[in-house]
Amino acid sequence: MPSLSLKLHSLFFKYHLRHQLQSLKQIQPDPNFGITSRPEEPAVPANPTFQDGVATKDIHVDPLSSLSLRIFLPDTVLPVPLKTATPPKHGAAQSPLSSDDSDGAVYRGYSPDQPMGKRHRKLPIFLQFHGGGFVSGSNDTSSNDAFCRRMSKLCDVIVVAVGYRLAPESPYPAAFEDGVLVLKWVAKQANLATLRNARSRIFDSFGSSMVEPWLAAHGDPSRCVLLGVSCGANLADYVARKAVEAGNLLDPLKVVAQVLMYPFFIGSIPTKSEIKLANSYLYDKDTCMLAWKLFLTEEEFDLDHPAGNPLLPGTGPPLKSMPPTLTVVAEHDWMRDRGIAYSEELRKANVDAPLLDYKDTVHEFATLDVLLHTPQAKACADDITIWVKKYISIRGHEFSY
Repeated sequence: MPSLSLKLHSLFFKYHLRHQLQSLKQIQPDPNFGITSRPEEPAVPANPTFQDGVATKDIHVDPLSSLSLRIFLPDTVLPVPLKTATPPKHGAAQSPLSSDDSDGAVYRGYSPDQPMGKRHRKLPIFLQFHGGGFVSGSNDTSSNDAFCRRMSKLCDVIVVAVGYRLAPESPYPAAFEDGVLVLKWVAKQANLATLRNARSRIFDSFGSSMVEPWLAAHGDPSRCVLLGVSCGANLADYVARKAVEAGNLLDPLKVVAQVLMYPFFIGSIPTKSEIKLANSYLYDKDTCMLAWKLFLTEEEFDLDHPAGNPLLPGTGPPLKSMPPTLTVVAEHDWMRDRGIAYSEELRKANVDAPLLDYKDTVHEFATLDVLLHTPQAKACADDITIWVKKYISIRGHEFSY
């Protein structure tokens, strides 16, 4: 059973969450620019200097919306002598950790444009979608930042955390559109990177953006993994379906696997866990239904909406064409049966779709800030790493699980 401290935290957490959702009901939808975070949620600023082994930066990729990304780059991309290097003082010789701009200011973060003596090391790319019931959370919260850092270091990958637009300001399908937009943006970055040596600005209709240097130097889009947390798992699965439908149009990007962590699936026919665990810890069923009504709006709310039920007929390509899918569920989570059922259907379609079921755990047990350092959270991150290495390791360097 969950600890007494978690039970007490759950009581206060539920009260605060329900109060937050009730206050959000007063907000009128404005689906255009939107917002990607709430002011009351603690955010961590980006740090491009490999703090704790990972450098981060924030970028804004769409001028027509608030859609943003946080990129996590592990220090394994650096030559060994530079991993322990400190940023040079002003006026000192430049290095990949420092560069001058046209105004003479010194950028203290990592810049792969500087000569490094060796060919840039290429890493797989994780597209990560945070949780929060489509109405809260962000890609730069303290908990999401810590989780993405952990996965970047463990899996030795570039993590691109997506700050999608939140409801009710931007209701369905805004978040889903943002997910697909980012997938196309990563694919476009891979193609624009081929022109990187021209050293001229590249502008296009997708946000007058230059090549993103970290992805251009170190990203390998042919080894792309989708990682979704709670409602972010719904987004990841939707993006995976769109990638399957697009096929070669996304070349050289290839979605080789996806990880769905306690997906936020719903349906009209109640499952055993939805009945037995309706009042489960942290996120109970009634509170989550409030979030769904804010996301879909009261008028369009449907328990069998395609955004929440991936097993509805006609929701996308056949399951047999889906990428390998790892599903994580928690013992004390009312949504667990939906994730289990989806995993079973994928296996019936001959998709590699293992299920990780953790005892004495609750929804978001591996990603919530107060639970990030528990043994179950660390074990879950390790298990994900072991499984996903099958699909992102360069041939000849895989290891089994």
